[in-house]
Amino acid sequence: MPLDRLVLILVMVVVAAGVTVLIASYLAAALQVGPAAGLVAIPVLLVGYVIWRVIADRVQSREDDHYDHIEK
Repeated sequence: MPLDRLVLILVMVVVAAGVTVLIASYLAAALQVGPAAGLVAIPVLLVGYVIWRVIADRVQSREDDHYDHIEK
């Protein structure tokens, strides 16, 4: 992998993490929740999003459709 691509990926990851923290802090301030709720809510939302994406990918994927290979 070229060095410029690696640096670009690292910069984008750091920027994305910063934006995520910024948005989470704005939401926590707007909803007036304590820091403990934020520590619990962010990982729960991220895990929920990953689970939702996995389910959506399995439902829409033609490669994982096992019933297409069954003879009728």
